[in-house]
Amino acid sequence: MNRIIKVLRPAFLCFVVMTVLCGIIYPGIVTGIAQAAFPNKANGSIITVTLKDGTKKDFGSSLIAQKFTKPEYLIGRPAGTTNLSPVGKEQEKLIKERIDWWHSINPDNKADIPMDLVTASGSGVDRNISPEAAEYQVTRIARERNVSQEDIRAIIKKYTTGRFLGFWGEPAVNVLKVNLSLDGLL
Repeated sequence: MNRIIKVLRPAFLCFVVMTVLCGIIYPGIVTGIAQAAFPNKANGSIITVTLKDGTKKDFGSSLIAQKFTKPEYLIGRPAGTTNLSPVGKEQEKLIKERIDWWHSINPDNKADIPMDLVTASGSGVDRNISPEAAEYQVTRIARERNVSQEDIRAIIKKYTTGRFLGFWGEPAVNVLKVNLSLDGLL
């Protein structure tokens, strides 16, 4: 019995110490630093809008995609992740279905559909689309909202970010911010 206690005591003590260090102290320090240095991002980058009646409403995170499918909105990438081969039959079938869907909501648009509108992102929650994907949708949104294409382009431009440090990554359009702006909420 003494031998078992002799073996278990250091294991139990190590378990308790590591639980306190890694489960309480470290997360507390990281949370405190995040709250002090980046409070908006630490709290999920929630877009909160004050409505006309004075109430505040949360519309979602500017960092995570929201699903929009109505033709009067800018529509983002398909949701969900996939482990399908980029050249496999299943992926080809999914892309064909998505192309057909795009043609069904805007049959007059004969332009090539940008790839990011028919393929899911790696995370499945990509909040951005390419400027080309946004431009592909301008005519439809303008027609549905009965506003000029220039007005739609101006809103899209306002919520388009460039390359990080001028050379890293690609320009991107935040779908949620554009749609809130289209609704007059931003």
